Amino acid sequence: MGFKEQIDLTRLPEHIAIIMDGNGRWAKNQGKFRVFGHENGVLSVKDIVEGCADIGVKYLTIYAFSKENWNRPAEEVNALMEIFISTINQETPRLTANNIRLNAIGDTSSLPQKCIDDLKDAMDKTAHNTRCTLTIALSYSAKWEIVDAAKKLAQKVLDKEIGIEDITEENFSSQLSTYNIPDPELMIRTSGEHRISNFLLWQMAYTELYFTETLWPDFRREDLFEAIVDYQKRERRFGKISEQLN
Repeated sequence: MGFKEQIDLTRLPEHIAIIMDGNGRWAKNQGKFRVFGHENGVLSVKDIVEGCADIGVKYLTIYAFSKENWNRPAEEVNALMEIFISTINQETPRLTANNIRLNAIGDTSSLPQKCIDDLKDAMDKTAHNTRCTLTIALSYSAKWEIVDAAKKLAQKVLDKEIGIEDITEENFSSQLSTYNIPDPELMIRTSGEHRISNFLLWQMAYTELYFTETLWPDFRREDLFEAIVDYQKRERRFGKISEQLN
């Protein structure tokens, strides 16, 4: 029996977040340049997106490019931007055909204008799709997002729209870029690294973490299904004890 057949479709994580790690090491193992790994990583993205939609996962967020990634060599950053643009343009019809909505979070204003324009166009074209929402974290940093939300609330206080006492967890969450997306129940990181690297820090307060040695270009939907099966074996208590959940 494959992992897909072991999944309880009534207990799916509504939102899965993925840190796609290992493209560079995968390329190095092939004796290729790092960009070769990024190009092949796109194939994994396609398979995982369709795998999520196939079983009924409603939200998928992938960490594509962090604010820290701008510090990488210029040739790699430029190649990544070109890959983003070409992939967005090529895949928009496929997203529409599969009823998948495209979304983006992060400091997207720092992206090249061509990337900004094509991304907006793709989001507009897929805005009414309802089967699954694919969110791409681009030029994203959780610390940046939290500081930005704090600034927005501070401005509301200065403008006397709210008082200090009105600042709650719910109010704060409403200022984040994921305000219209449920928090992830499952986070997957590939390549054997065991950290969350400034990704959705606020949103992952109670997220189940799953780490795999598999490098991202080798990660496919069967690996995704294995992670979901592992997730479904866990008891999510949210601070309570087991007896309170029965």
